[in-house]
Amino acid sequence: MPEKVNLEFKKPRSLRNVSTHYCPGCGHGIVHRLVTEIVDELEIREKTVAIAPVGCSVIAYDYWDFDVSEAAHGRALAVATAMKRCRPNLVVFTYQGDGDLASIGIAETLYAANRGENLTCIFINNACYGMTGGQMAPTTLIGQKTTTTPWGRDPAKGDGFPLKVSELIANLPGVCYVERVSVSNPQNVIKTKKAIKQAFLNQLEDKGFSLVEILSQCPVIWRMTPQEAVKWVESEMIKTFPLGRIK
Repeated sequence: MPEKVNLEFKKPRSLRNVSTHYCPGCGHGIVHRLVTEIVDELEIREKTVAIAPVGCSVIAYDYWDFDVSEAAHGRALAVATAMKRCRPNLVVFTYQGDGDLASIGIAETLYAANRGENLTCIFINNACYGMTGGQMAPTTLIGQKTTTTPWGRDPAKGDGFPLKVSELIANLPGVCYVERVSVSNPQNVIKTKKAIKQAFLNQLEDKGFSLVEILSQCPVIWRMTPQEAVKWVESEMIKTFPLGRIK
């Protein structure tokens, strides 16, 4: 007889029963649920600690029913490092946006990765500063309009190029796993869950630093409908940030 599969769709135990504050079409809610599904499946809820810095995810503790610590802007991986070293039995992960991780926190990101800290880093890339009004972020695409690049990001005008964090840290020997995924369609959501789960498993097996970069739509800041934002991820963002396992 074939094994019976439970197809019941229900709320994960680690996800609180609250209304979302995220904008319609935002990818954060999808990733929040995936994290809680994985925590439940791995049965690590009682020893999991998330670090949520400043950004759209600043009140992640409202959604996750496990321990969540705050960190100053950009300092999530520094806090996570201290916590993991003091309590190595814990499963510690950071949940960071591109402004937090790739701008003010780029030093913490690079050095935590370079030291090979046994941590899991979930990196949400929506190519803008979402919470503070839509300024240009390190990951803003060339030609993309923001409140600080109203005519589009232009390297010739000193705006620089989009920072490819995943490719950057993949070169470091302390990094064991890097993958870039997205939540722009159901197939990609499934791949995103697999990548996040792998990053947690790496930590449980003491393999070192893991980073999962997730391309996430931000319809309000991009001034798009949710449908347009999903299409833009697939037609534009993926050109600059190709999906797949990098290390």
